[in-house]
Amino acid sequence: MARFAPTPLHLTDSERTDLHTLSNRHSTAQQIALRGRIILLADEGKNHREIARELNISRDMARLWRQRWLERAPTHLPVAERLADAPRPGGPATFTLEQTLQLFALACETRRTVGVPSVTGRHENWPMKW
Repeated sequence: MARFAPTPLHLTDSERTDLHTLSNRHSTAQQIALRGRIILLADEGKNHREIARELNISRDMARLWRQRWLERAPTHLPVAERLADAPRPGGPATFTLEQTLQLFALACETRRTVGVPSVTGRHENWPMKW
């Protein structure tokens, strides 16, 4: 059975420098850094199996990010955006950021300031006797 070699990558010097910087920066998310290392190894001419073995990932992951890099190449996006996740399906968020923050603030308030009786102790306004 014939095996096909993966499509070779040809990074520019600026892309290679940006990928090295992004992969080695401590503030970069680990998934983005890993994707950057995948692309750098692919640029060195390594196939999916070699990349997977070196980075301890699946061949499918190595294949996926090589393909995404090549698909996004004509768009001339910055390196970090080319390594970003694809948009997820689903509807828009139900709550706005302001509503979410209000819920967090409410959850952090004490029961007494909100007017809710304590479950563990007795409260004069609470009709049930424990």
